[in-house]
Amino acid sequence: MDMSDAVIVNSSRLKSIVWNDFDRVKKGDTFVAICRHCKKKLSGSSTSGTSHLRNHLIRCQRRSTHGIAQYLSGRDKKKEGSLALVNIDEEQKKDEVLSLVNLKNEQEQIKNESVNVANSSLDQRRSQFDLARMIILHNYPLNMVEHVGFKVFVRNLQPLFELVTYNKVEADCMEIYVKEKQKVYEILDKLPGKISVSADMWTGLDDAAYLSLTAHYIDEDWQLQKRILNFVTIDPSHSEDMYSEVIMNCLMDWDIDRKLFSMIFDSCTSENIVDTIRDRLSQNRFLYCNGQLFDVRCVVDLLHCMAQDALEALSEITLKVRESIHYVKSSEATQSMFNELAQEVQVVSQNCLCIDNPLKWNSTYLMLEVALEYRKVFSHMLNQDPVNLKFLPSDLEWDRASVITSFLKLFVEVTNVCTRNKHPTANIFFPEICDIHLQLIEWCKNPDYYIKNLAVKMRKKFEEYLEKCRLGLAVSAMLDPRFKLKLLEYYYPQLYGDSVTELLDDVFVCIKSLYNEHSIASPLSSFDQGMDWQVSGVPGSGKDSRDRLMGFDKYLNETSQGEGSTSDLDKYLEEPLFPRNVDFNILNWWKVHTPRYPILSMMARNILGIPMSKVAAESTFDTRGRTVDLNWSSLPPTTVQALMCSQDWIRSELES
Repeated sequence: MDMSDAVIVNSSRLKSIVWNDFDRVKKGDTFVAICRHCKKKLSGSSTSGTSHLRNHLIRCQRRSTHGIAQYLSGRDKKKEGSLALVNIDEEQKKDEVLSLVNLKNEQEQIKNESVNVANSSLDQRRSQFDLARMIILHNYPLNMVEHVGFKVFVRNLQPLFELVTYNKVEADCMEIYVKEKQKVYEILDKLPGKISVSADMWTGLDDAAYLSLTAHYIDEDWQLQKRILNFVTIDPSHSEDMYSEVIMNCLMDWDIDRKLFSMIFDSCTSENIVDTIRDRLSQNRFLYCNGQLFDVRCVVDLLHCMAQDALEALSEITLKVRESIHYVKSSEATQSMFNELAQEVQVVSQNCLCIDNPLKWNSTYLMLEVALEYRKVFSHMLNQDPVNLKFLPSDLEWDRASVITSFLKLFVEVTNVCTRNKHPTANIFFPEICDIHLQLIEWCKNPDYYIKNLAVKMRKKFEEYLEKCRLGLAVSAMLDPRFKLKLLEYYYPQLYGDSVTELLDDVFVCIKSLYNEHSIASPLSSFDQGMDWQVSGVPGSGKDSRDRLMGFDKYLNETSQGEGSTSDLDKYLEEPLFPRNVDFNILNWWKVHTPRYPILSMMARNILGIPMSKVAAESTFDTRGRTVDLNWSSLPPTTVQALMCSQDWIRSELES
């Protein structure tokens, strides 16, 4: 067909995305669609539709090989549809931005129906949600959908996908949040046990502060789970009462205030905040043991605080060690001399001198530990190069560094034990805490006043922690069938001397009270009441009134409650200890033994689910708090909460 006198038609009625790859021309009374890539001519009549054009795009070989360079070449320019380089001035941060002008208003239109092309299909709505989930899952910026490279990539990958705007992808993320929140709400509502909630502070752009609340619980399959519930902006100028009100509102929004067992805070959290929340919950009698187990402080946060005390005491010595290592590593000659001296004084070590990362306190410990291994080498090197090593620590400083580094070593080891499992159960913490307690007692006896003062300072923080968490730690140790009360009987005499009997009695009173309260809350407690209506044959009860053994059921219940009956707790404590082994899984043990100890297993579910540590493994040794990703921290608070919560929920679902 001779197209010499054909005219390109620009019509606002051409809404389909396929017209980004075709020119519609008119020759006489005939409309023709010309492929911009291979120049093939197809029917462009409005009565022909666009299915044949879509099919051609799938097969077009030239289109499949074009790239960004061709998009930006501008060969097929039209008034509305050309590809252009657009310079946009967005404050001072904006450089030259490549913009695909021909991807215009149609990208904002969403098709809910699937579009079938040959043997392929595109579900536009599902693809949009997949894109939003990808952004949520990987912390991608929401404005990536407007990046020119992303647009070109998607156009080449699937021309039928209608690209979305920033506002649309944000709305999709919010919709995902609402749907995922409903799932989590239903999970929490159906839980067989109680929930413990941890509170964490995060920071964002321009020192913005966020409060993160995370639910910790043991599910029906006896798996320890956690889900972020809220991620809300906090004004640092708010009063403590306002902080308490924010937390209570979040708990009631999820309807878990009635299911709350304990809350886990940082060691620096104000007592007033905790007391206000506890008093509110106690008014409705939601808490066990009058709230004695409600206030739990994070053990890893405690170790972090004590480690900071130790590093502060070592600050001047650490600076000298760091400078000494810098000098040794400053040239090949000094490194070679250091290695020769190490051989000469017979210092054999597999570790190499290293500089610490101030943002990770365990790296400072490692630097000091390795430097202490080469202490003799540094001393000999000082004799050969006294000018450049004038900042080397003195013998007294080396001695103090050695003692305090041993403190840090213990803190690192216990921290690793507490965080090596993604979801550690509460029972693993008791022996670790007791070991630290014993060491602190010994450190306070050190004849060096400098070491002694440091130990006293750390011990004070430690005892403040124990004041709040002693009972919870002890009860969780009792619920470990490998130890029961024997572990308390082993450690308490070493720790408390003459007070041991009184403290053990306090623990047992708490255990007994907890057991009785769980017994009342147990489904078994309503058994007598159930017998009443069963025997009377109340219509509509759902029970077969002809059951001849209902009387036997009542008799069995009455006789089992006699004076000679043994409670779950008594049976459990009287039976032999379970053998200790490396692969022991306490949650699996309680899952298997639930039929034998139905009430005590309820108690175990609630106690073992308390997160004695709430620090994420990736930020275990961080010297600064957790921060919101820069891609998200500039977003509105409601969007930040939706993204942070949805990310946690989606990741948890993928892991399960």
